[in-house]
Amino acid sequence: MKLVNIDEKNRKFFLNFYKKQYSNPLKHDTMSGVLRGLLYGNSQLCSSVYLEPLMVVENNEIVMISLLACAHRMPDCVQIGFFEASKLNMEAFKLILNRATQLAKEKNASKITASLNIHVNYGLGFLASGYDKPQSFGMSHNPSFYHDFFTNTGFNTIEMVSYKKDMRSIDSMMSSDISARLKKRYSVRVADFNNFKRDCRIYTDVNNKAFSEHLFYYPREQEEDYELFKDMKHLMKPENLLFVEKNGVPVGFMLWYPDFSQLMSNGEAVGLRTVMKNIMFEKHINTFKIVEMGVIPSERNRGAILALFDYCFECIKGRYDYMESGWILSDNFKSKNFGVKWADCESKRYRAYIKELS
Repeated sequence: MKLVNIDEKNRKFFLNFYKKQYSNPLKHDTMSGVLRGLLYGNSQLCSSVYLEPLMVVENNEIVMISLLACAHRMPDCVQIGFFEASKLNMEAFKLILNRATQLAKEKNASKITASLNIHVNYGLGFLASGYDKPQSFGMSHNPSFYHDFFTNTGFNTIEMVSYKKDMRSIDSMMSSDISARLKKRYSVRVADFNNFKRDCRIYTDVNNKAFSEHLFYYPREQEEDYELFKDMKHLMKPENLLFVEKNGVPVGFMLWYPDFSQLMSNGEAVGLRTVMKNIMFEKHINTFKIVEMGVIPSERNRGAILALFDYCFECIKGRYDYMESGWILSDNFKSKNFGVKWADCESKRYRAYIKELS
């Protein structure tokens, strides 16, 4: 068994192993495009992140991969990102962990994270429940044994949860009086695809202000978010990115979209085929996802989130049977309580990991 560094000659084997892990009816390959950009140096992120792709080979077969990363704007952490394994093999994992620990010393980092894929916008958390349920778009899906790698090697567990709600019997999100009061204070608009770069800049600015204290968040650059949205734009409609404004100034946003995974075939990666299916079979999707919401600190607890929900409901009313949220950190009590009150039940649980180095 040996640890192999990835170079131009073998990076295709790394990528193929990653894709192979998603050849499963319950799983969908939503991230290999991002991974390819990182491996081949085509992503905007490459200029601001140290990357070290590794694979463990046993008997001439790849058994485990990971993209170690140290973001320049998150220098205290080395990430074990894009982690995939074909079986529970602690000996193989310790090869990766030992290299991550060594890299942390080289970079003067004090922590190792697991399940963070470069930035929270690209993925966080290993699936920790509902392994027999289909993967929703943009969320992780992995075998339960993934957790053994980290719980058995001194990592601290960060719990996360997503929520689900049946929308079929709901006529309105709130009373007409509350809705009218919110509209006097806030206005909500859809993204302007004719000024896409401008709205990506607004998204980045609000995001950075809203999540500055988030455990895994570090500031984004507008070019990075533009690259991310540019790839998704063919699947999105303007209504999928909402901005809430006060006196004409953006103070929050909501990103939501249909669960495109319901259109994807076994082993299919997000691409032109997915776009065409979305055009032809959009009505086959019965679930929409609230992926991300953020409000600047000065406008929290003043109704901006409710204004976004109110507008979003008008967009989706009668079109979808179910809503599913993205993950919420279990110690984010305000968001979690909002989910508990508004949703019907938990959907799935996820776990991220952090190891403090001495």
